[in-house]
Amino acid sequence: MNYPDPPAGRGSEIAAGLAEVERRILDACRSTGRSRDELTLIAVTKTYPAADLRLLAGLGVTDMGENRDREAAAKAAECADLPVTWHFIGQVQTNKARSVVSYADLIHGVDRGRLVGALSREAVQQGREVGCLVQVALDDRPERGGARPADVPALADAVAGAPGLLLRGVMAVAPLGSDPDVAFARLFEVAQAVQKEHPGADVISAGMSGDLAQAIANGATHLRVGTALLGRRTPFVR
Repeated sequence: MNYPDPPAGRGSEIAAGLAEVERRILDACRSTGRSRDELTLIAVTKTYPAADLRLLAGLGVTDMGENRDREAAAKAAECADLPVTWHFIGQVQTNKARSVVSYADLIHGVDRGRLVGALSREAVQQGREVGCLVQVALDDRPERGGARPADVPALADAVAGAPGLLLRGVMAVAPLGSDPDVAFARLFEVAQAVQKEHPGADVISAGMSGDLAQAIANGATHLRVGTALLGRRTPFVR
């Protein structure tokens, strides 16, 4: 299959972005006594073309994150030949569960029992085991996405007991206007409580372009980086 060539210089641009992000990650690791090997960098590729994913894969980045099902499904099909781990990082509508389960390896936004049931049914039907992270609402406002910290243990139990699903840990976004250190410290406490009951659920997905250092300092294992890696977003057009 022939794939469209990226614009001239795009490969160098992405390589430079990756080098800078890696520098920031290494600086944060040195400051906190952590190893780079403890962290997974997820390239948040929403609105970026599949050609960028191919460039990233060529540079050794193989974890890609999307938050719109239609766009993600198209890219997953277009990049089916790449050794890519797909992360769905947005809220999943229950009517999109079938599609998301078909390509996602790790779903970051599991925040309600009804969604657990929908994902489980589709995973069983498709013969897949799909990793799930419980999304935590660090501002206690679940209407904006996520479960209240007090509700996370029960939701984690539901995921762990659901056929076709594998509880991998927790995720969160630092609330706008909050201190990321405080927010991610709270997430770490929630993560520890979950891991106490489910030892294999050791993933903490936290930190984006602007607050990855604070996330690393507070135990993040997965970083979700888009703009700092790939530059200013433009609308995705097929």
